Amino acid sequence: MKNSAWWFIGLGGMLMVSAGCAEETGTDADGQNGGEAEVETEVDVEGDEEVVNIGYTGPLSGPAAYYGENTLNGMRMAAEEINEEGFEIDGVTYKVNVIAYDDMYLPNEAGTNARRLVQENDTSVVFVPHSGGVFATQVFNEEEEFLIAAYTSEPDVLEQGNELTLRIPPAYTMYPDFFIDYQMENFGERLALLPTATQYGKDWTETIVPEWEGAGGEIVFDGEIDFSQDTDFYNIVSNALNSDPDVLFVGGASEPTALVIDQAKELGFEGGFMVMDQAKLEEMEAVLGGYERLEGAVGVLPQLKSDAAGAEAFNTGYQEQYDRIPTSESAFNYQAMYVLVEAMKASGSVDDAQAIMAAMDEGVKALDEEDIVWYLEGVEDQGFDWLGGAAAVENGEIVILEE
Repeated sequence: MKNSAWWFIGLGGMLMVSAGCAEETGTDADGQNGGEAEVETEVDVEGDEEVVNIGYTGPLSGPAAYYGENTLNGMRMAAEEINEEGFEIDGVTYKVNVIAYDDMYLPNEAGTNARRLVQENDTSVVFVPHSGGVFATQVFNEEEEFLIAAYTSEPDVLEQGNELTLRIPPAYTMYPDFFIDYQMENFGERLALLPTATQYGKDWTETIVPEWEGAGGEIVFDGEIDFSQDTDFYNIVSNALNSDPDVLFVGGASEPTALVIDQAKELGFEGGFMVMDQAKLEEMEAVLGGYERLEGAVGVLPQLKSDAAGAEAFNTGYQEQYDRIPTSESAFNYQAMYVLVEAMKASGSVDDAQAIMAAMDEGVKALDEEDIVWYLEGVEDQGFDWLGGAAAVENGEIVILEE
């Protein structure tokens, strides 16, 4: 990815669709996880209009449900807007039906859901918002001829030789150099590891450790947290702080990550936090009741700071429709839906996954300015090429840093 322009912002101690009317829940009608579609749009078609199904499998229950809902909400919001007029290919008008299943953040469930979406609903594209689910689905998606729209920053998903995988967010490998420079300059060289125990967390850790050590730093504690099992973080955070770190490496879904940071603050930690890109500062601020509890954290730049042409309308509309803070999860998946439709139009097909993938860069270039909510330049090596950005909580005020 081109990375010539970077924004670093210091945030201070203050720093689908009603085309559908489906219920958003974490369980199905009989109270059991999985099984039936958690969200399915109710699409209003007229005359000869046709419906194209787009699949989603992600966490809609459990500790990562809020994250999963954010990714799905972005898709649904875009689908609702697209369906106001539909889109045309060879004289046929299509409308979008988003069909979503809960996989509880489990790779095997994601694979099962993806296969079901393809076989039962003829989906040519399935959105999967976690690396474990992407890897599980890559085992068979080329054979079954559907495209994986992978919302994961794990770079290895594009190292599998799978030609029908599109990575939506930037790879997390764009962040470590900036995070490390900031933390070492402001806090020190002793790092304690407290990431999520998921595959994503393990891969992020494998990336950050050699870069931290290569910059002259030391790993003083090596731990991980299973947010699907652990809700009390006192013992592991205490053990980490007993190693006298200057910086904690944390991450996973926003809410539990915020609670880990809060526990560290409660125990008197005054150092820095490197926050993996899944957790969002703006969501953690809402959990903790203010940016004061995030002092010293560095993470992804909030979507609310985007000045792209369509950002203000998206941010306002998202808050009004879902009563939530818009994040990159919602914004990037919203924009990805618009790109997908433009790629379908450019390819002349709603069901030829190879042709749609080949037209993805053309789809980016065809976006209307008002549909651009974050700066997206094109598709490079099967991944969206975004302008990167990060933020830090520092001294009660916003400070813009540049590369």
